[in-house]
Amino acid sequence: MTLAQERTLASKVRADFPILHQQIHGKPLVYLDNAATSQKPKAALDALMHYYQNDNANVHRGVHTLSSRATDGYEGARDKVAAFVNAAKREEIVYTRNASEAINLVAYAWGSTLQAGDEIILSVMEHHSNLIPWQLLAKRTGVVLKFVELTETQEFDFEQYKSLLSDRTKLVSVVHVSNTLGCINPVKAIAAEAHRYGAKVLVDACQSLPHMPVDVQDLDCDWLVGSGHKMCAPTGIGFLYGKLDVLREMPPFLGGGEMIADVFLDHSTYADVPHKFEAGTPAIAEAIGLGAAVDYLTRVGMDKIHAYEQELTLYLYHQLGQIPEVVTYGPKPNADASNRAALASFTTGTVHPHDLSTILDQAGIAIRAGHHCTQPLHRYIKAQSTARASLYFYNTKEEVDVFIASLKEAIAFFGDIFG
Repeated sequence: MTLAQERTLASKVRADFPILHQQIHGKPLVYLDNAATSQKPKAALDALMHYYQNDNANVHRGVHTLSSRATDGYEGARDKVAAFVNAAKREEIVYTRNASEAINLVAYAWGSTLQAGDEIILSVMEHHSNLIPWQLLAKRTGVVLKFVELTETQEFDFEQYKSLLSDRTKLVSVVHVSNTLGCINPVKAIAAEAHRYGAKVLVDACQSLPHMPVDVQDLDCDWLVGSGHKMCAPTGIGFLYGKLDVLREMPPFLGGGEMIADVFLDHSTYADVPHKFEAGTPAIAEAIGLGAAVDYLTRVGMDKIHAYEQELTLYLYHQLGQIPEVVTYGPKPNADASNRAALASFTTGTVHPHDLSTILDQAGIAIRAGHHCTQPLHRYIKAQSTARASLYFYNTKEEVDVFIASLKEAIAFFGDIFG
C-alpha cells in the first residue's frame, strides 16, 4: 500500500470531521496535535446529541423506557470497547474518566496489597500519568521504583530491563507508544519477561489504541488503559481493561452508588466487576460516544489507519530531514516506519518551541510545544522542551507540505532576528 494508493483514506474521512473545515487566522486549519487529542467524527457527535435529545436518563436503576434505552447504550458501548481490544469478557472493561484515573485505580486498589521493599519497574519515557500514581504509592507503602533507560537510538532498553527484574518485582508499568519519542515498545515481550517473575503488567495504550490494532489477549497484559478523547471519542471518558480474575481480587477504588450489592449502616457488600469500580452516576453520554467512536474506527479499519500513518510518517521525517536546523528525538523510521508512531518531537536550534508554535499558529497550523507531560524524559534527553507534530489518519501529505513550508519560514524569521 502506497501513499498515492491510499491517499483516498484521508480524503474519504475528512468530511466526517466538521472541525477540520475552518480557517485559523485566515488560513485553512492544519491540525497536527493529535497526540494531545484527536478530533471527533460526526458519528460520535451525533451519538452524544441523540442520547441527550432522546434517551437522557440514569442507567441501571430505572425500569422505565428512557432508563432502559440509556442502559442499553451505555452497556452496549462496553461490548464495543471489549471487542475493539479483544478482551475475553465484557466485564473486563471498566469505565473511567480518563486513562489517568484508570492508572490511579490500579495504584490505589491493587497497590494497597504491596509492602515496603516490593519493586515496580517503569521507564524514563513515561507520561506523568504513569509516574505520579506510583510515586504516591511509594510514599504510602515504601515500594521501590526502578526505571528502564534508553538505548543509543532512544528506545526502550530491553536488556537493561531484564537486568532490573527480580523476585521482588511486583509490577511493570510501561507505555506502549511514547508520546514524545514515538517509539513502539515491545510490550508483549516485556509482559512475558515480567510474568516469569510473577509480576503483573500494566500497559499505557493511549498513543497506540487510536493508531494500530491492539489485542490485550495477544499482549497478555494484566491491565491496559485507554483514553477516549485520543481515539475520536469525547473527553471525560476512558477505560481500564483488566484480566477478570485480577479485577475480582482488587478492592473497590471509590465508594458510593452503583458499586454496591447490599448496604447496611455498619457495612456493605460490593457488586461484581466491572460495576465494583464504577461508583456514582457515570459519564453515560461520553461512554455512548466512545462506543460510536469505536464503531467508526472499526469501519475505517485499524489496519488501514496504521498502514496509512506509516506512509505519512516516512514522508514527514523525509521532509524534516531536509531542514538542517531540525533535531528530532526518538528512533528514526525504519524502511516501513513500523518501529515508530506518526509523530515527531523536535527542536530547531535557538528557536524556543513555544515561539515556534505561536508563529505556526498564525499560519493555521496547530502543533504542540512544551514537555508533553514527560518532564523526566526531557531532562534525560537534555531538552528543556520540544515542538511536536503528531498525525492522524485524516491528515494528508499536502498538510505536511504546508507545515514544512511554514516551519522553514519560521526558522528563517527567527534567524533574521537573532542571527
